Amino acid sequence: MLSTYLKLFAAAFFWGGTFVAGRFLAADVHPATSAFFRFLFASLLLVVATRRLEGRLPKLDRRQMLAVSSLGLTGIFAYNLFFFNGLTQIGAGRAALIIALNPVAITLCSVLVYRESLPFSRLLGIPLSIFGAMLVITRGNPELILQGGIGRGELLIFGCVLSWTLYSVIGKTAMRGLSPLAAVCWSSLVGTLLLLIPALLQDSFAEALGLSISSWLSIGYLGLFGTVVSFLWYFQGIEAIGPSRAAVFINFVPVNGVLLATLLLGETLSPSLLVGGILVVTGACLANAPRPLFRRCL
Repeated sequence: MLSTYLKLFAAAFFWGGTFVAGRFLAADVHPATSAFFRFLFASLLLVVATRRLEGRLPKLDRRQMLAVSSLGLTGIFAYNLFFFNGLTQIGAGRAALIIALNPVAITLCSVLVYRESLPFSRLLGIPLSIFGAMLVITRGNPELILQGGIGRGELLIFGCVLSWTLYSVIGKTAMRGLSPLAAVCWSSLVGTLLLLIPALLQDSFAEALGLSISSWLSIGYLGLFGTVVSFLWYFQGIEAIGPSRAAVFINFVPVNGVLLATLLLGETLSPSLLVGGILVVTGACLANAPRPLFRRCL
């Protein structure tokens, strides 16, 4: 079980790094181009990995085809379109705060769909970790989220929350009869095919010819670590401990993003980051604590 938690934290760390890589790309590369080549690269790696580790890419029956198509549509195609278009309207910090609502949405959806229980430790840990993420992103002023109202950008990022919630919950169904690696591979292939449409409309192949080495390195990071490794380990976490408990680790993403921005971009390490990080870790531990152990602590 420890290895599962370490993989989920590592996935959150790599996803935090995607904010830095995305920032390098934002100035020179169109969002449709970044998204398409990220998943094109990831799909190629996933096909190779699946064939080497499992012998072949398994054929899908009708139910599995529907499931992985839904994964590609929600977690890859829709999420990226909502995400990149939303970031043209609002700042990355505000967007990350909205995306930090993912665990609550996934938990509620899992309760409705899979009848998952909500023990007191999870009811306490999930909001605690979300509040910690709010402290980090708003630099110690959570009331900032109430300022400015909800505009088009906020609604687009809420689309990310909806997309990722569906992706996480559908993922549990998709893995019936499929390994996590095969499920991620097939969903990435479907998502890449769908992302080809906006890429062609944007003439992304012509744009790609002029990309710098640093841009390609950023796309490579997004494809390998931000997609292949992270998606695979996230799926393995869903398989091992369920969607709502695995989703708690998404709250580490904004924390890790700020830490990496501090190290790589020279941003200030504030007290709110330290306090918020502690709350995120504490909340994640509570939400994932075995119920007998939690009762003994009480």
